[in-house]
Amino acid sequence: MDQARPHTAATLTDDLRALGVVPGDVLLVHSSVQSLGFVAGGVQAVVEALLSAVGSEGTIVVPTHTSENTDPANWQDPPVPEQWWPVIRSETPGFDPARTPSRWVGVLSEVVRTWPGALRSGHPQVSCAALGARAREVTVEHDLAESHGERSPIGAVYRLGGRVLLLGCGHDSNTSLHLAERRQAAPPMGETGAAISDADGTSRWVTWTDLVTGEEDFDRLGAAFEESGAVTVGQVGSAAARLMDQQSLVDFAVGWMSRNRREVDVDVAGA
Repeated sequence: MDQARPHTAATLTDDLRALGVVPGDVLLVHSSVQSLGFVAGGVQAVVEALLSAVGSEGTIVVPTHTSENTDPANWQDPPVPEQWWPVIRSETPGFDPARTPSRWVGVLSEVVRTWPGALRSGHPQVSCAALGARAREVTVEHDLAESHGERSPIGAVYRLGGRVLLLGCGHDSNTSLHLAERRQAAPPMGETGAAISDADGTSRWVTWTDLVTGEEDFDRLGAAFEESGAVTVGQVGSAAARLMDQQSLVDFAVGWMSRNRREVDVDVAGA
């Protein structure tokens, strides 16, 4: 490690402000905390820096996905024996926004999820958590069949004029691009399933038809968007950071996908 000095919540706040984050922002954050280098106070200090940068009128939004709560018939990494499928479907605890931990979306998301005052949307597979003034508006609606659509936190960030921060990660983590997929004229759809909790606390398996997502071309799409000059690139801590207007990103991506995607061959997301 060749840092001259440790990063702190204060220095990270300064970096975020220099990048262009302003008080009042609704900021959808995707992150790799380890890319920031050594931070005094670790991930807690990173969350405090984000909250400080957006101020009391701003809002931090993070993905809190639960990719293991999907249909085991579609799992590939690794697959499970077919005879296990009925047991997994019947015995998986139903999604609970307060108790079900996020998975594969980074430590920052899990810390935000458990932060005092955080709210979390109710989707059993692709929930989001939010902290701040607009947290309820972001998380209050998350339709089961609109995982990344208009009636989801991603759609809410779009309506609120929010921005996307990629903190030490690339466009392959840019969840907002799924909203552009959903807005295609004929998006690929497929059946999926998850365990949900009823009001009495019992769990049941439900299935529904939803968008079949695909990230294979997200890096290429993101590079094209950056070439348009619409992304601010800088450094936060030791990490490369990218800040962009989400509405501009999604609108660009809708057109890019319609021109560049002929036939999408993707699998339903699995654990």
